[in-house]
Amino acid sequence: MSKAIRIHETGGPVVMCWEDSAVADPGDGEVKLRHTAVGLNYIDTYHRSGLYPVDALPSGLGVEGAGEVEAIGEGVHDLQVGDRVAYAGGPLGAYSECRIMPAERLVKLPEELADEQGAAIMLKGLTAHYLVRRTYEIKAGEIILVHAAAGGVGLLLCQWAKHLGATVIGTVGTPQKAELAAANGCDHPILYQDEDFVTRVRELTDGAGVPVVYDSVGQSTFMGSLDCLSPLGLMVTFGQSSGSVPPFAVHELTARGSLYLTRPTLASYTATREALLNNAHELFEVIASGAVKISVNQTYSLAEAAQAHRDLHDRRTTGATVLLP
Repeated sequence: MSKAIRIHETGGPVVMCWEDSAVADPGDGEVKLRHTAVGLNYIDTYHRSGLYPVDALPSGLGVEGAGEVEAIGEGVHDLQVGDRVAYAGGPLGAYSECRIMPAERLVKLPEELADEQGAAIMLKGLTAHYLVRRTYEIKAGEIILVHAAAGGVGLLLCQWAKHLGATVIGTVGTPQKAELAAANGCDHPILYQDEDFVTRVRELTDGAGVPVVYDSVGQSTFMGSLDCLSPLGLMVTFGQSSGSVPPFAVHELTARGSLYLTRPTLASYTATREALLNNAHELFEVIASGAVKISVNQTYSLAEAAQAHRDLHDRRTTGATVLLP
């Protein structure tokens, strides 16, 4: 009998239960996957709390993992038993020792990438990929703003943007996180609790503002982020760790210089298997080159996932966190 974290109701970390979970044989187009590492992501807390509704309760949690293929179902031709694979995205259920997964959502891990790294990089790395290469294609010489620059996606964004030739401004909460962000490509860390980030961004850009803001924080930074943009700039809101962005008047975009606003998701950018494989290939290439490095800064036992959620919520984590079955 396999074990998994499941929730029978939504709420705080206390609702997470470590319990037996039967795993069936894989069906058509499916594989049976034994996890060796599971990624921790902020979206997991949204599913747990009910902010993002799950399909039905009880429910599993988690959207990212790595492991070994144990069995394959009919119609699976590009994977075989023993393959090391990783994934990001639904269906929920990564917080488990073993599970059934659609084969089309799995990507083979290159030999040089360890399982823990695979579990840490798929969601955050593919997110960073679409943000800097698709949502807004960063160009050399540009100055950009990244919120939560010491977070899991933030560290990858700083490194990748620096690799592409950009100057990176990043907001962080503590001096320790400022040092971490600086070590990962952030040219100008801003301690947002000590100084106004809008004023500082305007100083660093000689009043011009930045062409793009990457904002995973949400409510507490949204309006300030708009004030950091240059005319025709793009506001990319891709998370809400401080809460959902409240409704606002659309003319606020006009008043600040005909701004653009987008709320992208990984699902849209990896909707087809071809897109998933292409994006993953580019991600693995930039990692192999050394331009983007993976920082697994915390590990927890999978059974201790509730504590990992508490630490994530309280901003005690940096970089990537992995749960070990």
